[in-house]
Amino acid sequence: MTRPRVLIPIAPGTNRDHDLSQAFEAAGATAQSVPLTALRSGDVQVKDFQLLGIPGGFSYGDALGAGRLLGLDLAGWFSDQLREAVTREVPIFGVCNGFQALVRAGLLPGADQSPAVLTENRSGRFECRWVHLAPSSQKSVWTSGLTEPLRCPVAHGEGRFVTEDLAALETADQVAFRYVEADGSPAAQRYPGNPNGSAGDVAGVCDSSGLVLGLMPHPEDHVAERQDPLRGRATSGLCLPLFVAGVSSV
Repeated sequence: MTRPRVLIPIAPGTNRDHDLSQAFEAAGATAQSVPLTALRSGDVQVKDFQLLGIPGGFSYGDALGAGRLLGLDLAGWFSDQLREAVTREVPIFGVCNGFQALVRAGLLPGADQSPAVLTENRSGRFECRWVHLAPSSQKSVWTSGLTEPLRCPVAHGEGRFVTEDLAALETADQVAFRYVEADGSPAAQRYPGNPNGSAGDVAGVCDSSGLVLGLMPHPEDHVAERQDPLRGRATSGLCLPLFVAGVSSV
């Protein structure tokens, strides 16, 4: 059986593509990290891949705002290719800086929803800690079959999700993940269960098709038990099922 191919575009400052590649490979896909210059030149094309993963890091040094320049790249250079990818139902996943770029590019929450931003954490500082996430959408292909909370780290300074109409997103079933406490109860915007102060404890959202998912925490950093600093002392919360769900959907 042919393994689906995952395109992972990288820009100057991207530094989490290797982790994301490993996660997709563990889920049964073949991942390829490709510099944006190769995509611009046409040496590599989005149409040759079955999934798309936008990794974390500090693309372009987060100049002018986290994910802003990468988002402009996606919207400017590759808008036609991305629209074609969505048309042929390619699952797209953006994590942390990748989520920020998808929001900046207008792919999330999508044209049918009020615009959103990922702004400074309410704590006023960079947050690097492990959190718990509850899948909360039946729409996203990335949450298909997920019934248990996930556990993974956050590493961001601008992760607070803000939108003018959160209720509309909730009604449309586009809130894909929420921060919860270790026992699964709502974080209720309490720190540090909700590390950035996002309203509604929003950790990730999908678009109206369910194909595009953006997530601030890093599930690629907990797809194997050996990655967990509390292995053997905490509930597993492995995030591999998220990647398996995405890969299995193609």
